[in-house]
Formats: sequence, C-alpha cells, structure tokens
Amino acid sequence: MTQDVLLSIRGLQFDAEADSGTLETITPAEYFQKNSQHYVIYDEAMEGFHDSTKNIIKWNDSTLDLTKRGVVNVHMIFEENKKNMTEYKTPFGSILIGIDTHGVNVKEEEERISIQVDYALEINYEHLAECKINMDVRPKKEAARFL
Repeated sequence: MTQDVLLSIRGLQFDAEADSGTLETITPAEYFQKNSQHYVIYDEAMEGFHDSTKNIIKWNDSTLDLTKRGVVNVHMIFEENKKNMTEYKTPFGSILIGIDTHGVNVKEEEERISIQVDYALEINYEHLAECKINMDVRPKKEAARFL
C-alpha cells in the first residue's frame, strides 16, 4: 500500500436506552508499516480551537492503540478480551475512561485495510455505551470508493 492514504473512521455507540449515534470522518493520512506494526498518522482539527490534534493509530492482529496529542491528549489501548483504563485530557478537564475490548478484527487486502473494534466504554467506572469502530484505509487514488 502507498504512504498517502485516505482514512475512513465510522464510530457507532449504543447507550443504555438503546439509542445509537454514528459519527464518520474521512481524512487524508500517512500509512506505513514497521516490523509487525501498522501505523496511520493524521491531524484532526477541532471546532473552536486554532491548534490541531495529531492522531497516531498503531495496530497488529489483536491490538489497536490510539494516541492523541494536542488539544486533547489520550493513549487508548484496545486489546482483545482485556479492559484498559486511561485518562482523557481535554481543555475542560480530565476524564477517566475504561475500554473493555470484546474484539479487534483486521482484514488486509492489497489496496485496502479494514479494522473493526468492538468495545464497552466506561466513564469514571460507570458503563456508558457499547461501541463499534470501523476503519478503512485505502490509497488516495481509491478516493472515489469512499464517497
């Protein structure tokens, strides 16, 4: 796969009342592979702030790490069948979050990488929602397939 890619991230949450919310982002990114790890790096603009947040996504067969540095700061680890706790730092304060990952599924093709993560999200030790993240990484030349 080429270094210049488009990254599609679609998140879905189901809360206790069975309401769901979906958020989708498509952004240019850089992709590379080092040893047995895959990386995607992109900048995220945040509404109301002049500075951006650098996002680094790293994964292998059963683990996905997401690191955000900038306006918000967090290191989230999605490790299959494991619960991880982390502090999500925002300009408005910090939040303790728990990530109880049920599964990480990675599918690699020649010109596409698809990742699905299923997890339960906790805020300050209380269950907030069941969540699903779907990521799709493709070369920029494949942009028409995203739209």
